[in-house]
Amino acid sequence: MSNESKQVSIGHEAEPTTTAQPMDVRINMPWGYVVGRWYGNRQVRPILALHGWLDNLGTWNELLPLLPAHLGVLCIDLPGHGYSSKLPEGIAYHFVDYLCVILRIMEEYHWQKVSLMAHSMSAMLCFIFASLYPHRLDMLISIDIVRTRYRKPPSQIDYLRTNIERYMVEDERFANAKRQEPPSYTWSELEHLQHKGSEHSVALENCHHILERNVAKSTKYPDKYFFSRDARCKYYFEFHTSPPFAAELARTIRNVPYCVIKGSESNFIDGESQEVIDILRSNNPHFELHEVHGTHHVHLNNAQGVAEIINPFIMRHRPPQLENWSVDEADGELPEVVQQFALAVEDSQNVKRRKRKSNL
Repeated sequence: MSNESKQVSIGHEAEPTTTAQPMDVRINMPWGYVVGRWYGNRQVRPILALHGWLDNLGTWNELLPLLPAHLGVLCIDLPGHGYSSKLPEGIAYHFVDYLCVILRIMEEYHWQKVSLMAHSMSAMLCFIFASLYPHRLDMLISIDIVRTRYRKPPSQIDYLRTNIERYMVEDERFANAKRQEPPSYTWSELEHLQHKGSEHSVALENCHHILERNVAKSTKYPDKYFFSRDARCKYYFEFHTSPPFAAELARTIRNVPYCVIKGSESNFIDGESQEVIDILRSNNPHFELHEVHGTHHVHLNNAQGVAEIINPFIMRHRPPQLENWSVDEADGELPEVVQQFALAVEDSQNVKRRKRKSNL
């Protein structure tokens, strides 16, 4: 078996067949570990799914059941989020830290290439990754972000000063939290805080998907919870670019299947994104931009609409490998998506045979 098709790395229990049961994984990092959950097929390299700012892998809960079954999806909690390790005291979070997480996961599983699905902050991260390592990326799905953030120089100076000062405050709170429990809330209060904190992007009924991995039960109040994610992540240091720099980054992304989905009610992809979009369209024949009804968390609130775009994209660029499927005795036939792909392959082979015959 090649490195690309290894199911799991050393330290993880191998799974011989595809399975509907997700597998929790823990990937060691120099400062601790990153926690993930591997859904679906573990016989082939999965899609690596990365969440947005202050979210966690729960952001994909509604979308995952709607994706093609022939690929697995490895969802992770980024450092400081969900159940993953927090950085040590005195260490600020930086965009490059998250970039290195992708590379470290690739090393852990011996992947020569990676397929990425990302939302918001992580979509910015993957834009940078695609520009630096286009040869190591075979598919990118970005939800509601298509470039890095721009700030004019005075605004950038103010941002840096404010972020540093607020980080210092949160770092002191982080140290004190080991001795004193943070403020706690009822579950209903947490849902409203999450809804409001996302600027109403996460629908109230979907807030539990994010909260389940971002809070812990209070030891002082039996019916209350407190936020367990690292509050210092609120003031992580972004990778800022100017429009000319972002345009140059976009020019390096050639021949990479790249699908961007914009939420119709979101302004994260705006007029300032147009230059990058135009460059990607002109330089990359596999670039797609779609709009789906919904907010910035369109993949969570309107998973069906997003799946209708993503699934054909996945089938075009990472179709089923038929040798990885076996007929289930209960069903007596291959999954429909695989049958359709097999027919398409057979048709294409028939066309080739007819062409060869006509040349004799």
